[in-house]
Formats: sequence, structure tokens, C-alpha cells
Amino acid sequence: MLENDKMNRINELARASKERALDESERAEQAALRKEYLGKFRSAFRAQLEQIEIASTDVDGGKAGCSERKA
Repeated sequence: MLENDKMNRINELARASKERALDESERAEQAALRKEYLGKFRSAFRAQLEQIEIASTDVDGGKAGCSERKA
């Protein structure tokens, strides 16, 4: 994820925006930090999802959650 100083700055800007209107440079900084944070979050989340393997099966030997129609 992001370094602590960048996360602290994101939080500082969020608190400031609740108290007052941010000026143009603060809004631009906030947008850039949010974009960087979301990019890193998404790549870490994607990597975590790619590591997941489904290993369980149901009683009939099929994949869990799959059902077949029986006549």
C-alpha cells in the first residue's frame, strides 16, 4: 500500500475538506493521492484474488455450488 506519510496526508485533506473548502492545489493533491491509493489497492486486491483456488467439492463429486438438473 501507500507509505504512512501519504496515507496521513490523505486523511488530513479529508478532515480539512469536512471543515472548509479545499483550495485548488489541495483538491489536485487529494485527487492525485486518491488515484495512487486506488491503483495500489486494486493491484494488491487483484493479486490476492489470483491466489485463490477452489478446492472443495460437494458429495456427488461436482464442484461446490454447481447443480445439475436430474431427470
